[in-house]
Amino acid sequence: MKHITLLFALILSCSFAFSQENSPYFLSDPTLTPDGETIIFSYEGDLWKVPTAGGQSTRLTAMEGMESKPSVSPDGKWIAFSAEQFGNTDVFLMPINGGEIRQLTFHEAADEVESWSWESDKIYFTSDRYNRFSAYEIDLAGSTPNRLFPHYFNTIHNTVVHPKTGEIYFNETWESKNFAHRKRYKGEYNPDIKSYNPTTKAYSQYTDYEGKDFGATIDANGSVFFMSDEANGEYNLYTFKGKTKTQLTDFPTSIMWPKVSANGKKVVFRKDYQVFVYDVASGQTTKPEISVFQNQTLDKQISRKVDGNMSYFDVSPDGEKMAFVSRGVLFISDVKGKFVKQIPTDPKEAVEEVKWLADNKTLLYSRTVKGYHNWFTISAQNSGKEKQLTDDKDKNRELTLNKDRSLGVYVSGRNEIREIDLKTLESKTLVEDELWGLYTPKAFFSPDDQYIVFSPIRNFEREIMIYDRSSKKTLNLTETLVTETSPVWSADGKYIYFITDRIHASYPFGTTDAHLYRMKLDKFAELFKSDKVEELFVEKSKDEKEKKPEVKVKVTAGDFMDRLEQIGPSFGQQSSPYIFQKDGKTHVFYISNHDEGTPKLWKTTLEDFEKSKTENVSDQRMGGYDIVEAKDKLYLLAGGKVSTLDPNSNKTEEIKVSESFAKNLRNEFEQMYYEAWAGMEQNFYDGDFHGQNWPELRDRYAKFLPYVRSRENLREILNDMLGELNTSHFGFSSNGTEEEIYLGSKTMVTGVVFKEDAPFVVDKVLKDSPVDLEPQPILPGDELIAVNGVPVDKSKNRETYFIAPTIAEELELTFTRKGQTIKVKLHPTSYGEMKTWLYDEWMDENEAYVNEQTENRISYVHMKNMSGGELEHFLQYMVSNKANRDGLILDLRYNTGGNVHDEVLKFLSQKSYLQWKYRDGALTNQPNFSPSDKPIVLLINEQSLSDAEMTAAGFKELGLGTIIGTETYRWIIFTSGQGLVDGSFYRLPAWGCYTLDGKNLEKDGVEPDIRVEEGFVDRLEGNQKQLDKAIEVIMGKVK
Repeated sequence: MKHITLLFALILSCSFAFSQENSPYFLSDPTLTPDGETIIFSYEGDLWKVPTAGGQSTRLTAMEGMESKPSVSPDGKWIAFSAEQFGNTDVFLMPINGGEIRQLTFHEAADEVESWSWESDKIYFTSDRYNRFSAYEIDLAGSTPNRLFPHYFNTIHNTVVHPKTGEIYFNETWESKNFAHRKRYKGEYNPDIKSYNPTTKAYSQYTDYEGKDFGATIDANGSVFFMSDEANGEYNLYTFKGKTKTQLTDFPTSIMWPKVSANGKKVVFRKDYQVFVYDVASGQTTKPEISVFQNQTLDKQISRKVDGNMSYFDVSPDGEKMAFVSRGVLFISDVKGKFVKQIPTDPKEAVEEVKWLADNKTLLYSRTVKGYHNWFTISAQNSGKEKQLTDDKDKNRELTLNKDRSLGVYVSGRNEIREIDLKTLESKTLVEDELWGLYTPKAFFSPDDQYIVFSPIRNFEREIMIYDRSSKKTLNLTETLVTETSPVWSADGKYIYFITDRIHASYPFGTTDAHLYRMKLDKFAELFKSDKVEELFVEKSKDEKEKKPEVKVKVTAGDFMDRLEQIGPSFGQQSSPYIFQKDGKTHVFYISNHDEGTPKLWKTTLEDFEKSKTENVSDQRMGGYDIVEAKDKLYLLAGGKVSTLDPNSNKTEEIKVSESFAKNLRNEFEQMYYEAWAGMEQNFYDGDFHGQNWPELRDRYAKFLPYVRSRENLREILNDMLGELNTSHFGFSSNGTEEEIYLGSKTMVTGVVFKEDAPFVVDKVLKDSPVDLEPQPILPGDELIAVNGVPVDKSKNRETYFIAPTIAEELELTFTRKGQTIKVKLHPTSYGEMKTWLYDEWMDENEAYVNEQTENRISYVHMKNMSGGELEHFLQYMVSNKANRDGLILDLRYNTGGNVHDEVLKFLSQKSYLQWKYRDGALTNQPNFSPSDKPIVLLINEQSLSDAEMTAAGFKELGLGTIIGTETYRWIIFTSGQGLVDGSFYRLPAWGCYTLDGKNLEKDGVEPDIRVEEGFVDRLEGNQKQLDKAIEVIMGKVK
């Protein structure tokens, strides 16, 4: 560990020049002019400038979309920046004293400006056009950009050139780019300050702290400044004194993205969403008082439409009224949707569920209270004040009512089933069990109110249990190690219907073959036709005919799973059953994808003495639905619309609700902030929140809510707050119509890779691309001279010929080859495909290398991630003759995770246990596939994350072979997510992953058996240290 010097004389950085209230918040990406006298920054999507001492700002740009990442040339003449004017983030250039703004890059990928060459003739930027992201340079004339460093997995960014040595300083991990706002990460994939000299080929690493050192900025004298969280877990400003890492500030909250002036006098950075300036000579930090013209829009009301945007509804018991929720706002109407009334609830909160009470006048609904969902009532008739019924710091949800609406049952938090008396409106806890705080199925009363069916967790899978309200005891009806879920009662109380895949667990990757079943609760015989004949001669009075039979549920214990009957399709996946019984028919509604793989609403009708009949109800693709019964009529909510539903004819008729209402974004943003915080509070896998005070963090970031002026600001504070947890698998995403940009651009790729030093000359053609044909029409060395008949200008950016509002059906490329003109027609595709072909090329090269080095004795397979598609790729390889060799190298380096670890490990664990043969035939082992009969080597590295870490940990525990490489990322929590009122989404890292001896993989990762480092230079020079070691080890084990 290098020594760190804290310059106490310089850490006077808390003496601010002006009070915090005098300057606006959310000024971003500040940078300095070379003389340090002017700050350039981004605010409300535009670039501005202001004197470093403070004062009135001047707007520099007013383009559509966001302008960001400004950087001033060392000669002080130009500002390079990134902008979204044409739908993508491109690099633009403008004279600092005014003039025409020029677009320099023309690619669909995000191009983010980083810095300048010291000669002011090149701009460095980061782009994801080639791989996950990488560093590029472009000249001021706007020629074709050059990638600085080859290799698909060299993810270089934060580039800045040293003026004295010519070294390019950089970082290369996700933790210094995508997750720069994640604090306190420690692990193999931590960012360090590194450099590479393209001229001398010298590589240097200047920091070796296991945490985060990143974001270097360099002045004209070669002084380097950067961020580090080494001192107190918060990013502070550091420099090097000689070779010693030296701390310059000691703030209790983090600085972000420091930029030094070329003359080395000032460093500007952002802290607490405001701009600060560090004076290098005195060591003092000041906050300049900045004035900027502001245009407040978040408080303005925006018109929203109900139609197509209903999220919940109910019909009153008298069948005359409807209540529904749209974008968190509560409404009532007549049952035909003609006369609509908005029910006044707190505009800073959001309503989620609503039910009519038995009086047909009162609404019972859930809405948020600073993020937590609680129950309220309000009069639909008089629209008086809301009455809050619960005050829980939990999420109360999934309310269902009994037949006469005298009782309700709901889920509260992670572990409670509660009952609410709808006369007294008081709740009580019936069951405490492991339910989880998300995706909990509804609980339901039995038709006679004697029982409640619910679905708790056992061994990570759901069971079906009933609670006896008299004895206060529970009975487990299923008792399996697979999931049974979504239980509902039949109206006669004889059956419980539910969904299950009877032989496969639902975790870790969900059910794919679950079907609908019903379970007999009692042992009874089916009806006899002879009894029906005798009933024809029994005379009944009118009252007896109209009287409905009294339902009494009888539960006979024992052998419940032997009483199952499958309902509906025997293939595909079924879910979400709803049962309706009338006139001797049982209509079972559910979602199924058995018809061509598309989930739709189906119905199976059961009738005594008749064969069951399965019919399609709706051709609409359906992920979820809700059915409400009122006065023997059914109403269907699907796709944000309510319709009537005839259970006999399956006809639906939309109830058109042509109503608009007004909301403002500020209220929505605040509501979403607290709900996302509460969702994490309830579901984060670690109750200690990685040692952070989660309520204090809520309050710390909430103080910035009044200053939020855009959705981008909301994304910032929520993601920054989540980043305080030092967790993986986190993030908040949100978009709105107010951010939409009129113009858009798409890059058309062909599969041709051009040379970096000759941007119109073919370097190679990628396998499986549109130009990978036989015979090969394009060869290395061919020169592009026209696109669609238009001659190319070699001084222009090649990208301009391959960008359009949409991807064309076909392109015609014209090349020259030794004086001959060659025209090729092809079907272009997206640049995402290009990245796939380049990744596949790396895989193919590795496989060819192993084949060559082992003389085809060892199999090699790489998994990009742990998705179902990659599992299929892995299994297809493993059952091919390629895998029938003397050993296997499984490469999980750079693997980005998924959820198929169990399937991979089960396959790898197979060993031979028997042989068989036909007469005079060859003996063959059983099972057919037995990879564990032969040596296996697993490759991992610092970019093996998530489910790749689960796989590596299981591989080690099972003793399947030797693990080679470096420790994994420490990025593994199984994760889900929740939507918010406007469609925004936040991830929920809810399920921790631990070794059998209790190590938390999120904190400890997986160590290799043999450590072999392979870094930036190795990738640059084509060294295969890890693969070489794998070959050496496995060849030493083969017979």
